[in-house]
Amino acid sequence: MFFKTEKHQRTITIKKDVRDGILSYCKMNHPNECILVLRGKSRKGKILVDGLVIPPFFHTGPTFAGFPHSFLPFDTSYVGTVHSHPSGVAKPSVTDLHNFFGFVSIIIQSPYEDGDVFAYDRDGNLLEVTISSDQS
Repeated sequence: MFFKTEKHQRTITIKKDVRDGILSYCKMNHPNECILVLRGKSRKGKILVDGLVIPPFFHTGPTFAGFPHSFLPFDTSYVGTVHSHPSGVAKPSVTDLHNFFGFVSIIIQSPYEDGDVFAYDRDGNLLEVTISSDQS
C-alpha cells in the first residue's frame, strides 16, 4: 500500500530583529565565515525563524564554518542553520549541502545588507524569503 504524501512549497519567514542580528553577527566576524543555528517553527512547508543559537564549540575561518552537532543540546525548535559567505557569493557549496542541518540553510553574502539573505533546501534549491516586522 502506498501513501500519498503532500508536498508543500517551502517558504521562509525571518523576524526582522533576527535578520538584523544575523547581519550584525556576520559583519562582526568578517573576514571569517560565521555560523548560527536557527530556531523557530515549521508547519506544512512554512518555516518561521524567530531565534538564534550560537552553537557550542563552533570553528570558523575565511572559507569555512562548522560545529560538532553532537554537542548541540536537544531542542525541537531548531529549524536549520545560517552561515556567511565572505566571498560575496551566496550559492551553497558541496560541503554546505553535505553538512545540511534541519529544514533550511540560509547563506548571507558579503557585504551583509538586507538584500544579501538567501535560503536553500537540502537539494540546493533557492527558497523564497520574507522578512516579518512582527515582533510578537
